[in-house]
Amino acid sequence: MTITLTGLLLLLIIAGICGAIGRTLGGGARGGFLLSIGVGFVGALLGMLLARQLHLPEVLAVTVEGRPFPILWSIVGGALLVALVNLVSRPVGRWRYR
Repeated sequence: MTITLTGLLLLLIIAGICGAIGRTLGGGARGGFLLSIGVGFVGALLGMLLARQLHLPEVLAVTVEGRPFPILWSIVGGALLVALVNLVSRPVGRWRYR
């Protein structure tokens, strides 16, 4: 199966919007639209994996050229991914020496 350039651009825009919403909900503010696209795609994979394990339905999906993209699970997965990265990357101590 192939995808056209228009379909790919549409998927990138949808993933970017979902990733930006997921980053906002997860507490991540830095980075640009390319980071949001990455968070959107990885969030879609993580969210769908989580939804399948919990036997949850695919609530909101957009089909682009015959390929479904899970909007809701992309946002949920992206928020979980960003929250996990923020949890791991924060400094342990409260005190900073100058």
